[in-house]
Amino acid sequence: MRGLALGDILELDRYELVRGDYRARVLEHKLVRRVAVGEKATMLFEDRETVRYQIQEMARVERIREPDKIQREIDAYGDLIPRPGELSATLFIEISELTQVKPELDRLVGIDECVFIVIGEEDREERIRGHFDERQLEEDRISAVHYVRFPLSPGQQERFASDPLLRVRIEHANYRAQTELSPATRKSLMRDLSGETPVLLDPEAVPTAPGREILAETARARAYRPARPMAVEHVVIEPLDGAVSLLTADPELLAELLGLVQRFAREVTARAGSCRVATHATREGGEEAGGMRWHLVGDPG
Repeated sequence: MRGLALGDILELDRYELVRGDYRARVLEHKLVRRVAVGEKATMLFEDRETVRYQIQEMARVERIREPDKIQREIDAYGDLIPRPGELSATLFIEISELTQVKPELDRLVGIDECVFIVIGEEDREERIRGHFDERQLEEDRISAVHYVRFPLSPGQQERFASDPLLRVRIEHANYRAQTELSPATRKSLMRDLSGETPVLLDPEAVPTAPGREILAETARARAYRPARPMAVEHVVIEPLDGAVSLLTADPELLAELLGLVQRFAREVTARAGSCRVATHATREGGEEAGGMRWHLVGDPG
């Protein structure tokens, strides 16, 4: 399966043009690739599109625009894309009660030896053990998220395609569960084994987003006129590092931002008669991370 390159990831403004439709396609794609194994474990089988979606959403949340930072995300998540002849998955251990997270995870130490894809049954049963990412493993503790690979020999791939019974099984002393794979899941995973993947996003087919006009830029902040202004006079002030929150920004950055806010508030007021200034606070890494934008909107009334 082909990996991802910078040209496969849409710049933020272009991504917003297609995000709704793309997100719907990815969620539908994931539906048959997500397998619950008992009550506390879920396996999401990854491919090129699930990984691309994760990178696009990460860039959107953290407001990442710089190509070198996008490349770091590609490098970080690219290992999740399966190579031909193998399956790749993210294993989620789901514990809803916060006070039980550590004790429950402690009980599952050693689970990295106990996760299998099982082909056939009884005397024809064949188990393919998952290989966990060693960078996530420690001797006396585990995390709630693990990356797992299942390499299949050519003979196992043939049986995966033809045997009537396929299962995902966990055989830990403190957690035993298994789930049969549906025909739709088998069909989707067969594409992975052959190195194929459906194309859910074609960057060449996405139109260029309307440009924004940069009005000023300091060492750490910028002012620009948005491509889709809310009024005739509309200026946006934001930090160059889009992941910064108003709640944690350092005084020097705030001084740069407020200097631009004051400068352009004067200009908007001079042209429109008055100016409304709005921003909002958000936690770093939240759904609206990077929300420290100051909107200056002319208010003729």
